[in-house]
Amino acid sequence: MTSNRLSALVAGLAVVATLGACADMTPREHSTAVGAGIGAAAGAVLTGSPEGAVAGAAVGGVVGNQVKR
Repeated sequence: MTSNRLSALVAGLAVVATLGACADMTPREHSTAVGAGIGAAAGAVLTGSPEGAVAGAAVGGVVGNQVKR
């Protein structure tokens, strides 16, 4: 695993950990946060770049938001 890929993965996991601390979220907000975190991690792993992590977070957040619609 390259350092860029590892950095992007760590950043994605940090987002998940940070957002997981919000206990008073609605179910829809929770799904959005989880989707963004999973998307960031997946984007980082699949592309190996911070840009991939950001794009994955955006797509995952939108998908997570729509799940509880």
